[in-house]
Amino acid sequence: MDLPDRYERASAGFAAVLGTVRPEQWAAPTPCAEWDVRALVNHMARGNLSYVALLGGGTAAGFVRLRDADALGDDPLAAFDASVRECAQAFRAPGALCRVLDYPLGPAPARQLIAVRTIDSIVHTWDLARATGAPEVLDRDLVAWATANLDDTYAGLDGLDRFFGAARTPQGDEQERLLRRLGRTP
Repeated sequence: MDLPDRYERASAGFAAVLGTVRPEQWAAPTPCAEWDVRALVNHMARGNLSYVALLGGGTAAGFVRLRDADALGDDPLAAFDASVRECAQAFRAPGALCRVLDYPLGPAPARQLIAVRTIDSIVHTWDLARATGAPEVLDRDLVAWATANLDDTYAGLDGLDRFFGAARTPQGDEQERLLRRLGRTP
């Protein structure tokens, strides 16, 4: 499976949980202390669009400036789905994965950043499921891929704690160990 396919698969998992969100759950807290459900979903959609902008020549400053801008409008599921399609298409453009992008944490290869985006999608799928009471079982193949590629994915980007907070003691099955490495308490 190539990187854009893996990203789409992880995003499809997030979309499946997103499709179960009930109206009264949008303000529910998530494992990410600074976000409720709507803010988490916006983080995912806005992040996708920000990566599209970087691939189009956008800057780290633009990425940061738009970080919290609303990307959901009145139809969060449709907005998220559209952002995934745009992001996957941008990463599939000829030569896109070989480019170096002006990422907020410093210049980084697009190939590395789509891996970052994929792992972000995997862990935030669990966050959304935990917040809404949906099943918390993640795609086993994606969990195995993320586990095997975690250190390389975040190499040179100030480490995992920059993204996910302090790692917890690894224990449990592979999904639990991954989530703990990503600062979660399953």
